[in-house]
Amino acid sequence: MMIERVEEEKNRIAPGCGTCVAKCGNTDNYAMEQIWNADEDIRSLKSLLLFGIRGVAAYAYHAMVLGYQSEEVNFFLYKALATLSMDLGMEELLPVVLETGKVNLTCMELLDRANTETYGIPKPTEVSLKVEKGPFIVVTGHDLRDLKLLLEQTEGKGINIYTHGEMLPAHAYPELKKYGHLKGNFGTAWQNQQKEFAGLPGAILFTTNCLMPPKESYADRVFSTEVVSYPGVVHVDDGKDFTPVIEKALELGGFEEDRQYKGINGGEKLTTGFGHGTILQAADQIVDAVKAGAIRHFFLVGGCDGARKGRNYYTEFVKQTPADTIILTLACGKYRFNDLDLGSIGGFPRIMDMGQCNDAYGAIKVAVALAEAFDCGVNELPLSMVLSWYEQKAVCILLTLLHLGIKNIYLGPSLPAFLSPNVLQYLVENYQISPIGDPKEDLEKMLG
Repeated sequence: MMIERVEEEKNRIAPGCGTCVAKCGNTDNYAMEQIWNADEDIRSLKSLLLFGIRGVAAYAYHAMVLGYQSEEVNFFLYKALATLSMDLGMEELLPVVLETGKVNLTCMELLDRANTETYGIPKPTEVSLKVEKGPFIVVTGHDLRDLKLLLEQTEGKGINIYTHGEMLPAHAYPELKKYGHLKGNFGTAWQNQQKEFAGLPGAILFTTNCLMPPKESYADRVFSTEVVSYPGVVHVDDGKDFTPVIEKALELGGFEEDRQYKGINGGEKLTTGFGHGTILQAADQIVDAVKAGAIRHFFLVGGCDGARKGRNYYTEFVKQTPADTIILTLACGKYRFNDLDLGSIGGFPRIMDMGQCNDAYGAIKVAVALAEAFDCGVNELPLSMVLSWYEQKAVCILLTLLHLGIKNIYLGPSLPAFLSPNVLQYLVENYQISPIGDPKEDLEKMLG
């Protein structure tokens, strides 16, 4: 569907190219095999660029549907796509790859502004994992606008709404949490959906990516919208009439009695809403707590989750962090540990969920503000970044951190396979990127 839309737009902009007898080649489709069959270092850098701009484009799209755009971001996406088709060396490609991180920072700031000006400043919010009896809809993906429209259309219809995956932070936005039928969160991260959705007596709406092939036990109640779709799944078009989803929820009827679900570690509730606005309001208290020795270290532990063996590292890492440390987290990787009760320090919970993957912008703002408060660089802060990566958004966030000169990042569960030895060596030498290892040993290194 997306390719068809691109072809339609290309024909609209250059309608005569399809029948031209003296083709210049400027509007020809690019053969991706030219990247995959290139020299391994060129392939590695172009892969970083391609996956990076796919992440930027996703954030730009979420901002665009709320009416926010950036000429800088749009121009760079054109530039990057053109660069992919060019015969360039490592020295010419590397600056464009790193520029992706710079532009992604602009894009994340744009999306942060779009979300907060549309839905309000997130506030710390406790979220139940209980599914109440009666009809319900589970909303997954990333798109807050779709959730808002669904909440409007289901109000007063006796249908409860539950978030899933990256939609959890929606509960913290005032303009979303004001709806009384936004009840709680169901399930964990995207890779568990086939198990979690099996036989679920409710409708399931996918907004944007993270859709796995539906199993037979729930395929008839899956709906998609926006840029995500799947053969056989009913797709809600741009008119955003969610009547089919609503009717299916009423038909299924939900559970006959309340169901209490638990997180991966047995917790029955989650907390979200610790965006940069909330944390920076308490910046003086945090700085005082660090100076007094009450807070020894901060860990940013977050990123994409997945099914690959070794991701339990992040659970064990967080469990082993000392009681005088704070864990900032974001994206769906947090489900590995976000139901843990690690207590608090000076009124601050030890685990602070900052939001979706794009809220890495908020984590960066907090880090920069703390560096200014302590009159030092970000790399000199008592802060360690332990990231899990899986797809394109994780790549563009990593490139943003590199653009900012942030070093000593721990990355796992394995390093990206598309990094050639030479490109990996460059990242290790210039940014001291390290693969995760044993949680206890890594903690000892970070804490010095």
